[in-house]
Amino acid sequence: MTHTHPHRPTRPLTAPTALRRALPVAAALLLVAAGATTATATTAGPLPVTDPAPAAGGAAPVGSWLELTVTPSAGRSGGPRGALLLCDPPQGHSRAAEACAQLAAAHGDVRAVPRRDAVCPLVYAPVAVRAHGQWDGRPVDYRETFANRCELEAATGAVFALDD
Repeated sequence: MTHTHPHRPTRPLTAPTALRRALPVAAALLLVAAGATTATATTAGPLPVTDPAPAAGGAAPVGSWLELTVTPSAGRSGGPRGALLLCDPPQGHSRAAEACAQLAAAHGDVRAVPRRDAVCPLVYAPVAVRAHGQWDGRPVDYRETFANRCELEAATGAVFALDD
């Protein structure tokens, strides 16, 4: 016999719902892991803040970080991927230093990352991406869907290079 809560309907989790619920937890764990060595080495300050909302003192936290998600079209190999890109020091994926340098040159604007010349195949395999966080204390929320991974890499450089 299965028991359900009388006030809470049950429904299966979809992949996007599960990802939305899991991503903040994964991001927080990454920040704790990244800050744990700093926190144990010096007791001078708190761990990095993960919310771009103003802190208790009213000032927004300083720093550059982005929660990155890459979602291939349904039916493609591999599911949604995510990472927390930190830029001081660069970490979060294998090309974090390159991604941080490209974003620094573009003042944190993913759309301003210089486009790389590429001859991409005319294959429609859409890839949706999102970068959400802050750059030098300013909020960032970038969303785009590209025709395929080649177009994504040509337009955004190393920013969404989560598979490398």
